[in-house]
Amino acid sequence: MSRTRAFLGMLITVPLIWLFAKSMSRDPRDLGPSPLAGREAPGFTLAVFAPGQEALARPVGDSVRLAMFKGQVVVLNFWASWCLACRDEHETLSEVARFYVGKPVHFLGVLYNDDALSGNKWIAEMGGQSYPSVLDPGARTAIDYGLYGVPETFFLDASGRVAFKNTGPVTATVLRRVVDSLMAAASAPTAPAAPAAPAASAAPAGAGSK
Repeated sequence: MSRTRAFLGMLITVPLIWLFAKSMSRDPRDLGPSPLAGREAPGFTLAVFAPGQEALARPVGDSVRLAMFKGQVVVLNFWASWCLACRDEHETLSEVARFYVGKPVHFLGVLYNDDALSGNKWIAEMGGQSYPSVLDPGARTAIDYGLYGVPETFFLDASGRVAFKNTGPVTATVLRRVVDSLMAAASAPTAPAAPAAPAASAAPAGAGSK
């Protein structure tokens, strides 16, 4: 009886170990697109803890509502001070955000499972940040966006829909390519409506079969 139980236990345990090892070795970039792609981005109202240098040109106030940016492209970056990979993208994000100041694009950082004191200290150590960052108490916004880990960057189009997600440190090439394409799509003229089909001509008076 004990041998049977041991054998059954092994049959269950070995596949689980294999799946766990496979998931741990998997590059997050291999994940498929966000299930939110093409859907309306989850709304939020979050407190600003780091206004960013960009605030001099575009003040955001004490809190940020996603609805404030309707009609603009939004780059939503989830990060944390304990995240080593976040260091690899920080300078790039700040530089690209500066490039788009004055254009219909808004960059926003969302602090994940962290606190304002640690976040501000990290930003200072990294040489500052050109765009605002907000707190996410209880990681509720991260949950709404189906966050896999940090860093992750979501690109929202001008209509407020999730257009693209980058898992892992985002590059300047990806940032500019996606933002430029979303800006172009937002400014593209809408196709004119097709003209209505002409009404069928009425038969002339007195016409008919002979």
